[in-house]
Amino acid sequence: MKALIKRFLKDEAGVTAIEYGLIAGLLAVAIVAAVGGDTGLTGSLKDAFAGIAKQVQSNAPAK
Repeated sequence: MKALIKRFLKDEAGVTAIEYGLIAGLLAVAIVAAVGGDTGLTGSLKDAFAGIAKQVQSNAPAK
């Protein structure tokens, strides 16, 4: 039984796949944090376009 446990602990097959999985998970979390919600990139873009729309409307000629 000890030999089986030692062999299992020394076996590095599949470690790379696990590492790539962890990296992919961290990247997914970073992307969601950057883009998602009103506090990330989406919120900044909404604010920028709202400001542009307000300026265009205030400078439009009156009818």
